[in-house]
Amino acid sequence: MVANFDVNKLELKVKESLSPLRSEDEVEEEGVDDTRANAGEVAEIVDIPGEALDVDLNHGRIAKIEHLEHLTCVETMCLRQNLISKIENLHMLTTLKELDLYDNLLTKIENLDQLTNLVHLDLSFNRIAAIENVASLAAIERLFLINNRIPRIESLSSMSSLVMLELGSNRIRKIEGLDSLTKLEQLYLGKNKITKLENLEKLVNLRVLSMQSNRIVKMEGLQTLVKLEQLYLSHNGVEKVEGLDNNVKLNTLDVASNRVRKIENVSHLLELEEFWFNNNAIDNWADVAQLANAKNLQTVYLEGNPLQHDTMYRKKIQLALPSVVQIDATYTR
Repeated sequence: MVANFDVNKLELKVKESLSPLRSEDEVEEEGVDDTRANAGEVAEIVDIPGEALDVDLNHGRIAKIEHLEHLTCVETMCLRQNLISKIENLHMLTTLKELDLYDNLLTKIENLDQLTNLVHLDLSFNRIAAIENVASLAAIERLFLINNRIPRIESLSSMSSLVMLELGSNRIRKIEGLDSLTKLEQLYLGKNKITKLENLEKLVNLRVLSMQSNRIVKMEGLQTLVKLEQLYLSHNGVEKVEGLDNNVKLNTLDVASNRVRKIENVSHLLELEEFWFNNNAIDNWADVAQLANAKNLQTVYLEGNPLQHDTMYRKKIQLALPSVVQIDATYTR
């Protein structure tokens, strides 16, 4: 049985593209690099062994998904970095477990209803404007929709098996639509337009929450996330460290590049290993004592704070936190 199939072994029938060339300004405005399409040629899928389990058609200038109906055993399919504008002709691939369409020209999620065995779906770096037509994908465990044009979290209620959800670099303004995702362990919402930490209370198994580069000004709504291990809030507008009373399992806390003036309300976080607090407004050395109870603390970032101007900056951190092996980007030993 043929276990793997690679695009480098594929015979591609090349034809002229029907799409007109677009100017650089038009490409930049749409937010997707179309330089591949502008080359004037696309390819067709014409020959894949029917027994293939893993099909890799990465970066093959493929414009249309077709000629796959004979793949009766396929479990993983990679169609990254092609010119595909429509999800189609996959309905017969009911054995498929992983589908990767990262970096194509898709505008809509569609025609996946029959792929009920999918556990991994990556539609990142496309032009998708809505989460839709996913009700039948109840087995999905990992969903990636990075860098699309999605304004709202919706239509995920049937995905109760989700463990990882990546929605970074979209146009989302509110955390919502997650109540049924009680198995979720990792949630990535960085680089959106979210103003408030809310509607997270049902995510009791969450271990990683990434909210960098949003518009959050207050740390709140985290009370029920008692299993949370990593919290990323850099590049927001947070002014005070608070709301972490129940998050005692945190080992990584990132509040870098905010507006915080004092290290406080973290002395109970005994499992902290990574503390990233650079580019804030910390000016009192007494604040560092808040971290003294974290006996396994490995890394501290405090550069970009007024404290850094002290000529004994590194030495004082070492004396206050003897377990630390890295201060900012430099190892201590």
